[in-house]
This record gives sequence, structure tokens and C-alpha cells, in this order.
Amino acid sequence: MLILSITLLVIVIPGLVAGFIAYRWPQSAPTAPKLDVETVQSEVRKHPGGAGFVRSRLDPNSVTGLVLTAGVILFVVGTAAVAIVLLMIHTNSGFARLDRSASLFGAHHATALSTRVLKVFTQLGGALVLVPLGVVVAIVEWIRQRSLAIVTFLVLVVGGQFLVANTIKSIVGRARPTFDQLTGFSGTSFPSGHAVASAACLAAFALVIGRRRSLLVRSILAGLAVGLATGIAWVRVMLGVHWLTDVLGGLALGWAWFALCSIAFGGYQLRFGAPAKTAAQAIVPQSTSREDSR
Repeated sequence: MLILSITLLVIVIPGLVAGFIAYRWPQSAPTAPKLDVETVQSEVRKHPGGAGFVRSRLDPNSVTGLVLTAGVILFVVGTAAVAIVLLMIHTNSGFARLDRSASLFGAHHATALSTRVLKVFTQLGGALVLVPLGVVVAIVEWIRQRSLAIVTFLVLVVGGQFLVANTIKSIVGRARPTFDQLTGFSGTSFPSGHAVASAACLAAFALVIGRRRSLLVRSILAGLAVGLATGIAWVRVMLGVHWLTDVLGGLALGWAWFALCSIAFGGYQLRFGAPAKTAAQAIVPQSTSREDSR
């Protein structure tokens, strides 16, 4: 019961925190980078240096350059977190010092009941559940919203995270724990594929389902996405098939990939390049007006 109780807390606490943040500060999330032209123009006047950088990133034949740059920056931040975790592993510092104790805790406190429950719960982060669920979400939400961008976005998030996670797995080649492996697995240990997939895919599902719904509903969906992802990550450790740092790196990588895709599609706007178009409409007139005044 101890493992099940801790697992419940790992799901509930991050979920409540994420839901509260999404409700209290809705514009802070990568799911809602939706600014009007007037707001962008106001920021341009406050930060002329930044406006110059933005103008330099706007391709005259395409307005997707800025949003891709912003997305890459966010993705770099996430992958930097992954790099820090890898450094901890290499130097046996930080969270890496808890790897062995966390795995031993799961092995020593496992019961027949907890193992059965966790083996079922962990499937929520596997491809056999997330891929069909993604198809269902895409079909249902396409019927509701009639937007092909929904399908494109979900394909990019779901398919891309598998590619990113497996590429890093093959490069790192970390061995898995061998204390007491209570469920099946495939491939090497870092990052946790279940953690990457659940973080990226569940966030994407929450974004798509939350479009054109109330702030309360979107906040609940955000909380569920975060809580379930952290719970799935924790369960992989308790089942003895991943180190703690595997799942921490996996969560960071999954959310970074989701952030990159979300920014590129303008969050709830779900139009590829939408933020850059807004910036282009705001920046170019500002530049033109200054030149005319000369």
C-alpha cells in the first residue's frame, strides 16, 4: 500500500499545481501563445533592440522563421535539462545519487497488489495505448472542429517524440536497473520512453481537446496531463525498469518536444506559423513608420 499511496501523491500533487497555474496564469503556458498585434506593437516600442532581432528573423517569403526560432529556444532549454541530467549520471551527482535507493525502494516495498496495479497503469504511457488514443482524439476533434491542423499537429507530436527518444536511447546506451524488474521493457534505459511519450502526447491531447472550451476545462485537462505523466514516470521506477534520472530526463524531453510543436502551431490557434504572422504584422509597420519619419 505504501507504493500505491506514494504513486497517488505523485499524480495528484503535480496535477493540482499544473492545473492551478494553467487557471491562474493561462497566458504563461506554451499552449496559449496567442497575442494580438496591438500587444506585440506595445512590446516592440518598449524593446527596440528585440524588435531588430525579430525583423532579422523574418524571411520575406515566409513568416515561419520567428516562431521556429522561438520553438527551438524552448526546445534547447528542455534538452539542456536533459543534458544536466546526463551530467549528473556521468558524475554520480545530484539526482543520480538517488537512482540506486529509489530502485531498491521499489523492489523492497513491492506487493502483489501494487505490482498488478502499476503494471496496468504503466500501459497508459506505452505506444499500444497512446497511438490508438491519438487516432481517436484526432478523429473526434476533427469532427468537432473541422481542422486538418489537428491531425498534423498530433502526428508531429506523437510520431516525433518516438523518433527523438529512440535516437537518444541509441546514443546514450545506458543499462537498466537489475534489482527486481517487475514488468517488460525494450531497448536501453535513458531516457524513459514511457516518460517522454506520456509527457508529450498527453499534453498534446489536452491542448487539442481544450480548444474552444472554457478556461476551467483547459486547466483540468492540463492538470490531468501533467499528473498522469509524472505518475507514469514514477511507476517505471517502482517497477524496476528505469532509474530515477531516466524518467526525469524523459519528462523534460517530452515536455520540451511538446513545447516546440505547440509554439510552432501557435498553441490553441493550431495554425502553423501563426505567432510569426502576428509578429510580422506588428514589426513591419513599426519599421516602416520609423523610416517614413526620417
